[in-house]
Order: sequence, then C-alpha cells, then structure tokens
Amino acid sequence: QSMDTEAELQFRPRTGKAASAPLLPEVETYLQLLLVIYLMNSKRYPEAQKVSDDLMQKISSQNRRALDLVVAKCYYYHSRIYEFLNKLDVVRSFLHARLRTATLRHDADGQATLLNLLLRNYLHYNLYDQAEKLVSKSVFPEQANNNEWARYLYYTAGRIKAIQLEYSEARRTMTNALRKAPQHTAVGFKQTVHKLLIVVELLLGEIPDRLQCPDDQPLLLPHLPGRHRPEAAAGQPGGRRVHRRQGISTGVPGCPQPPALPCPPVHHIPSPGGHAVPCPCPQAIRDGVIEASINHEKGYVQSKEMIDIYSTREPQLAFHQRISFCLDIHNMSVKAMRFPPKSYNKDLESAEVR
Repeated sequence: QSMDTEAELQFRPRTGKAASAPLLPEVETYLQLLLVIYLMNSKRYPEAQKVSDDLMQKISSQNRRALDLVVAKCYYYHSRIYEFLNKLDVVRSFLHARLRTATLRHDADGQATLLNLLLRNYLHYNLYDQAEKLVSKSVFPEQANNNEWARYLYYTAGRIKAIQLEYSEARRTMTNALRKAPQHTAVGFKQTVHKLLIVVELLLGEIPDRLQCPDDQPLLLPHLPGRHRPEAAAGQPGGRRVHRRQGISTGVPGCPQPPALPCPPVHHIPSPGGHAVPCPCPQAIRDGVIEASINHEKGYVQSKEMIDIYSTREPQLAFHQRISFCLDIHNMSVKAMRFPPKSYNKDLESAEVR
C-alpha cells in the first residue's frame, strides 16, 4: 500500500510567484552590505566602491526606522572604502548631508557613526580647526553605544585637545575612552590610545605606569626608556624645535627657582643659539606648569611667593574633582545598563496569577 501511495505522488515544480516577490528593504540592504564587506576584504576596492555607491542611493530613498542599525554600518564601510582609495575628501559632503538627515530623524546610531566618520575625515587631512568647529556645533547622542563613544572621546580629546596643548583634559578623556572600549577585543584601538596617552603624560611631566597587558607590551616597548628620539621628529619641519620646547617646559619646575631671575632666561638654560629658549617660559606659565610672571622691560622671570596651599581653595577643588569623577563613572555605568521595556511584561503571568 505504501508503494502505491508513493507511486501516486507526483513531483510538482514550484511556480515563479514566490520568487518574483521583492525582498524586504532590510534584507536587501543587509545582503548588499555583506557583498561590500566581502569585496573590501578581498581588496577589490573599485568594485566595492561601485556596490557601495549603489547601496547609498537605495538607502537615501528609504525612510524606515528598522534600517537604522544596518544603515549605520553601511556608512562606516562606505567611508572605509573611500579611505582605502585615498578619496576621503570626495565623500565628505555626502556624510554632512546624511548627518543632517539623521539628526532630523533622531537616528542616534547613524548620527554617532557619521560624527565619528566626519571627525576621522578631518583629522586625516590635519584639519583640526574644522574638526573643532564640528564638535562645538554638534551634540553627540547619549544613546550611542560604547564603541562609538570610545571613538568620539579619542578623536575629540586624544587628537584635538592634545594638539591644542590641553593635556590635562586630553588625559582625562582618553582614560574614559579606554574604559568605554571593549575589554577583550579592539586591541589596535587600545594600543593607539595607550601610545598617545603615554606621550601626553610625559608632556605633563609625569612618569606613566607600566602596562601589564601582554598585547600592549611589544608595541609600547620603544617608549620604555622615556626619552625623545631625534629621528621621530626628523620627518616634520620644526619637529626638533617643538620637542626641545616641550622638554624645557617640563624641566622648568624641577630647576631651583629664586624669587627673581635678574638676567634673561636664555642665560640660565643652555642652548646652542639662545633664541629658542625664551618661548618655553611663557608657554609653561600659560599651561600652569609654573606660577610666575615675566618682566619684559627688565628681562627677568618673577616667580610667585610660596603660600600655604591649605589656606586656599585648592584642596576643596581637588576633592570636588574626585567626587565629580566618581559620580560620572556611576552615571555612565547606569546608562550602560539596558533593561527590556515594560511592554514585554504584559504577556507574562505574575506571581499572584500563578
């Protein structure tokens, strides 16, 4: 009987109706994104550029909130392809347009990704003024994930603040970027932040702590002696002079300082030419390394009188800074915790019903 039943069954080929149905925009975008990633990993950048350009045209015509997470990844790989092709300046206007659209639609993921991509674009061409204006004119979304927060803190503090000689703020923000970074992945990102953080701490006149992470030790081994290498500054014009200024600025507080130096500072700091040394003294005073004033008419540096620090507001400000730091860590930890919405509990039975 079973043999007869199997013989009666006939093979029925599928009709083309199901295959002719169009794919959902989310599925089509995701599949095309996978193709872009495959071409980029295969180093077929021209082909990846064509596919990514077509993907951006499709995304621009869509207005679906379900696409926000996938679209944010599409923006990242689109900019990455142009970076490999040395065409980052070409894609800058497109990123600005998409940032305006993401801001109007309250797309937190897209807004955070596009802000980081634009900062990376500006810093790639050493456009620090434009990057600073972008940071001041825009607001980074609080709902962004920790990875985007880590990138944003690194770009704004590690690159912009350090160039503007705001070393204390740069060190604080880069420390927060390391806390936001993943613990077991993103090794290259953490190594880059660690290297810049070590340089900033050296410029502040502090000795950095030795890292215990085995992934960072081989890369950071050249920084262990803590000395400036001449060849590091040979590639840039004026690099040697900048390193000399920063070294003198760091060493000025360690010198014995009388209340007044009757001669110009150039006579008290050995220098081959004598013309490059007076500049670090105003810079050290401006950065808060030493407390002094310069009398340009008589040509001497007047250091301020030493007073009892406990009679000032310095201890209060130090405690306030520590308390603010602890509160910021607590608030960031609370924001990082994610709970399911209350609507998920409607269908669940309560303890009384059971």
